Amino acid sequence: MAEKNANSGGTVKVRLVGGLRGVQGRHRLSVKALGLNKTNDVRELKDSPQVRGLIHKVSYLVRIED
Repeated sequence: MAEKNANSGGTVKVRLVGGLRGVQGRHRLSVKALGLNKTNDVRELKDSPQVRGLIHKVSYLVRIED
């Protein structure tokens, strides 16, 4: 599950750790909305309730990094 991250600037780093094959269409779209395309892609996103909601929805596919 997504835990609070105390990064400077209010950002959160997200890494796609699971493949998208066989994943629900809505979850695939959520991963796309986070800007992640391939396994091991990393994005630094603004920490907001919307981003946290997307991360929570696909928590089995992504990891938050420090």
